Amino acid sequence: MAGAVLRGPVALLSAPPPASSSAHARTLLRLHVPVTMRGRVLCRFLCGGTGQGPGVKAWAQTQRNKTWYQMYLKEPQKKKGLFLGMVQPEMINHKELAEMMKTTVLYHNGPLVALNKPQGLAVTGKPGELTLQSVLPEVGQHLGLSQELHVVRAPGKESSGLVLLSSCPQITKTFQKFFIHSRRAQKPTVTYWAVTTGVPNTPKGEIRVALKLDQVRGIDPVVPVKASSRQTLKEGVKKTLTHFFVEDSTTFGCALVKLQPLTAFPSQLLVHMVLQLCPVLGDHVYSARVGRVLGENFLLPLETTEPQTQVLSELLLRRLQLTPMEVALLPLHLHLHQILLPQTSLTPGVLIAPFPPFFSQTLWKLGLQISDQPRKN
Repeated sequence: MAGAVLRGPVALLSAPPPASSSAHARTLLRLHVPVTMRGRVLCRFLCGGTGQGPGVKAWAQTQRNKTWYQMYLKEPQKKKGLFLGMVQPEMINHKELAEMMKTTVLYHNGPLVALNKPQGLAVTGKPGELTLQSVLPEVGQHLGLSQELHVVRAPGKESSGLVLLSSCPQITKTFQKFFIHSRRAQKPTVTYWAVTTGVPNTPKGEIRVALKLDQVRGIDPVVPVKASSRQTLKEGVKKTLTHFFVEDSTTFGCALVKLQPLTAFPSQLLVHMVLQLCPVLGDHVYSARVGRVLGENFLLPLETTEPQTQVLSELLLRRLQLTPMEVALLPLHLHLHQILLPQTSLTPGVLIAPFPPFFSQTLWKLGLQISDQPRKN
């Protein structure tokens, strides 16, 4: 891995609670930075460094290499919105997005590149639309690549997290074969973290259900299907599987859940968590399928529900410091945190993307923690 440049663990460390400290920085490093890098990264984190290379960069030099959310902080309030770490493509232009994405590079070694995608940014789209793919030529040029970057693995538009890119068709093919083989062997290669409004009944388990895209009132929601015969499989139905692990939960009905999908289907994780009666926080599409009476969640009939702003309890609103009018702006708290890679001379074996600032702030406000992270009193 000589020559590999790790950028993001410094540039994209989660935003800390209001009182930043060296102890908190070390906690973030335990969560997001490989052991072999912690000493160097901690020094650079505490001193504000975000660029590549060993040692601590001078403050003046650091200022020229702002992280994308530091740049975002300087934008007018009408552009920033409420939640730091999400992107509204309609509020920025192509050049601004290109500059932003250059600062999200987590890893670069030869033709292999990894980014930390902000929430709200689509990976692909129609010609002329502002997407991650539309600014990849600028990112590739910034990294000195002579060939075009292609997406190997990425989360959906409303999710944040790791995007794996390659400028070498052979490398792309090798990785795709690895992911297919791992899926067939039922070995998870991706790990998501989600904040949920509800706590699963068991601390860990698996969700197996057949899903399909349905056409309802001009939209294409994903719906579960009871039967998965050969006939239904031919009609666009797919058997899906997700492993889940409850990392932490609160007394007021929220949880931090690790999700490892072993299949790929649109909105799979959102629908799977709804079937557990635990919608992902910020899910304004499928959360309406879960009703609540006398403190108990239950599934509503599909034919009576349609996408709407997520309904949150008064207690949760107070914890999140939100008004009911602001809930519609709440971003989806679903983050692609880790991708396992095949062992090659180009890869570190695992890539990790730190949480976006709004995600970390939500964990702090709700008192949720990972492993030995200090809990909010």
